[in-house]
Amino acid sequence: MENSYDSVLMGYCEAPRKNEQGEITSWSFSLNREQLADLSKYQTQKGNVNFTLFFSKKGQALCRVYDPNSTAAKTRTVQRTEEVDPFG
Repeated sequence: MENSYDSVLMGYCEAPRKNEQGEITSWSFSLNREQLADLSKYQTQKGNVNFTLFFSKKGQALCRVYDPNSTAAKTRTVQRTEEVDPFG
């Protein structure tokens, strides 16, 4: 079975900054002009663009953007609607 994702990797994340105890305090990400221009196609119905900052299995900081137009997102929306409306 092929994996289906509801988000796309985007931008560049720098290595996380840590305090004296070795705890991660923050990290930043940046977008280039093309990525910035593409953000409007990832707007939700409310007009928001949702970012998730996370770590890969190898510990690399990454950023993903939720894509409400993806097949996975549309499938999940249909499933939620069916769960909420048992008469649907």
